[in-house]
Amino acid sequence: MPPMRVLGIDPGSRRCGFGVVSREAGRLTVVESGVLVPGERPMAERLALLLIGLGDVIARTRPDEVSIEQIFAGISPRSALALGQARGVALAVAAQAGIPVFEYQPSEVKLAFTGSGRAGKEQMMRTAAALFGVEARLSDEADAVALAVCHLARRPLKLAAVTPLRRSHAATARAAMARLRPARRDHRGAP
Repeated sequence: MPPMRVLGIDPGSRRCGFGVVSREAGRLTVVESGVLVPGERPMAERLALLLIGLGDVIARTRPDEVSIEQIFAGISPRSALALGQARGVALAVAAQAGIPVFEYQPSEVKLAFTGSGRAGKEQMMRTAAALFGVEARLSDEADAVALAVCHLARRPLKLAAVTPLRRSHAATARAAMARLRPARRDHRGAP
């Protein structure tokens, strides 16, 4: 297996965990991990700080791929909106750097990392410490490391499932774009 470096991102507008895990010769090592904490600021400022912080992490660690957590059902609409905004920043930073992004459900990440899809925050932190010596102060850091590990474990399956879809999606998108025509309406006679 070729060497691979994955940036896991556990997005949040108040705390955004990141973990860069490298696989080389079948061995996993944590290159860098931590939590970006923009503090109690207006949302626009927090998102800008996340943009800068994640950009710095990418520039320092040079990951090959990004793994990010999907939004899960059951959170309040207000929390989902804030989380969606933070995810948007993380996705945009990765896209701007030209890095492919892969998304995973929280239960899938927990299962791949701890063996239990219902693992709690403490168990995620204990597993990060046991496997990599990562003494995470916040669970967001352990979750981000887990996201990177999950992607490295599931990558072959993800690529096999996505590659044919990307080709068909590209062809469908091209066909749809070819059918698009600008809308023309004459509003001169409208009251």
